[in-house]
Amino acid sequence: MKINLENIGRRFNREWIFRSVTYQFDTGSSYAILGANGSGKSTLLQIIAGSLTPSEGHIIYNDDHKNIDVENIYQHLALSTPYLELIEEFSLPELVDFHFSFKNYHKGIDRQALTDLLGFAKIRNKPLRHFSSGMKQRVKLALAMCSDTPALLLDEPTANLDKQGVLWYQDLVSRFASDRLLIICSNQEHEYEFCDHRLQVMDYKDFSKINR
Repeated sequence: MKINLENIGRRFNREWIFRSVTYQFDTGSSYAILGANGSGKSTLLQIIAGSLTPSEGHIIYNDDHKNIDVENIYQHLALSTPYLELIEEFSLPELVDFHFSFKNYHKGIDRQALTDLLGFAKIRNKPLRHFSSGMKQRVKLALAMCSDTPALLLDEPTANLDKQGVLWYQDLVSRFASDRLLIICSNQEHEYEFCDHRLQVMDYKDFSKINR
């Protein structure tokens, strides 16, 4: 899979968050989108994911030499972010079944294997509203990692995770992300130190106001 950004820009009110982002992401490579808090990392990732429209520029998605409409890109990527809401009335099996009604499982994974991967067997039937923030983050990561999609997008993947959770995340990456297009938004080195490429959002800043 390839994702091409062509002169992408996004503005808020009269100020540009970033401008003139031209970049190509390819399957089999890993990319870190870097920048301080509030720099626009998450905004850029949302544009890449097709959930936010750029103010200028174009994105071209291509899988197996076929272009993909932005309306259908969700079928080709899996996303985990701190701001992604879970359906907290669901139990874990109900959430897993709901998620995988839209995605296919990664090879070798099913509902039981995913539950085992999380280690939540004793609480699997409790509503997710009773899960801690760290447990919910693990669920988000597991759902994304275990989805059979060519692209995997992660925003602040170890948010709310303790040291053991960080090691668990790094093991997931080594098991499920090696042959995919992996994009990670982060300012924590342990989240992206293995990435092949770096994209600094600050390199695409335009501090000028938009002309009326």
